[in-house]
Amino acid sequence: MRIDKYLKVSRIIKRRTLAQQACEAGRVFVNGKVAKPSTDVKVGDVIEVHFGDRVFKCKVTSVDEKVQKNLASSMYEMME
Repeated sequence: MRIDKYLKVSRIIKRRTLAQQACEAGRVFVNGKVAKPSTDVKVGDVIEVHFGDRVFKCKVTSVDEKVQKNLASSMYEMME
């Protein structure tokens, strides 16, 4: 699954266009490398998103196309 879609489905970022913009601005990293919106995400990958001075870091536990809102947080495991 593309990183921009994963960020939206897992509700880390609310809209896919915002996820694409964050990737293009160099604020999203997958396994320590800057991610383009089309970067593939797999189970076990570490995602890091920079929101201003805050850093959101998580490990991917599942990659599902559709997830209910209350189960979205089960797609990743928080780190640090």
